[in-house]
Amino acid sequence: MAIWNLGSINADFVYSVPKIPGPGETLASIDRKLFLGGKGANMSVAAARAGARVNHIGAVGEDGRWAVQRLLEYGVDTRNIIEISTETAQAIIMVDPEGENAILLHPGANVNIPQSTLQTAMAEADTGDWLVIQNETNLQRTAADLGKKMGLKVAYAAAPFDADRVKAVLPYLDFLILNEVEAAQLEQATGKSPAELPLADVIVTLGGKGADWYGRDEKQHFDAIPVTPVDTTGAGDTFTGYVLAALDRGMPMAQAIGQATIAGALMVMRHGTADVIPDLSEVQSFRT
Repeated sequence: MAIWNLGSINADFVYSVPKIPGPGETLASIDRKLFLGGKGANMSVAAARAGARVNHIGAVGEDGRWAVQRLLEYGVDTRNIIEISTETAQAIIMVDPEGENAILLHPGANVNIPQSTLQTAMAEADTGDWLVIQNETNLQRTAADLGKKMGLKVAYAAAPFDADRVKAVLPYLDFLILNEVEAAQLEQATGKSPAELPLADVIVTLGGKGADWYGRDEKQHFDAIPVTPVDTTGAGDTFTGYVLAALDRGMPMAQAIGQATIAGALMVMRHGTADVIPDLSEVQSFRT
């Protein structure tokens, strides 16, 4: 099977700072690095490194050719990434010594993906494939509707969170993943807790407390692996990509989450985004 990812592609400028600045505060950075990023790109790389066949659907500007090449080098099918006249998306990421971050996002080409590009890509998908979308691109509802009609399993990572956009795609979803704050926001908007949502699977990530999985008739908690984080950027995307790759390979959900938990733990011990996502051999050989 395969994973089709309508996903963002960013140039991530990561600044190491002594602390996250407050309003009106000016700080000098300690270091700066450029990484491939975007929730979509991170998930595609994670799923590819976890052993899945991943097809990325997206857009970059002329300034983003390096990002497409890097995705290709990481094992992602890039044939459905189009180059358009809008500049490639950028993220300005500040990371403090404890690994916490603050992010400023310029969406650029991510919100100008042509519908024709989506349709051309989806024409190659097969029944039973996965379609994953996040809230960093346009065409989310269009893709979810098309994927459902084609018999794909539709997954949604509800970040950056927007209640109206989540509600718009909920009827098409098989799988929803969101963090603890987003779950509370969605419950406030819909009146439904994660357990009450009409989906086959919902995962609520809890940071250092692990994750909760809500299946059709069960709830299961998974503890996080205790590690010392240096950068939490991209950890949630890594977790999501690993879960989807495992499910695509036929793993039970509990086993998929266990594998993804290790990948997320490895990720927070590294500085960077898509470029430093662990591969499957690292995850399988990990020992606490």
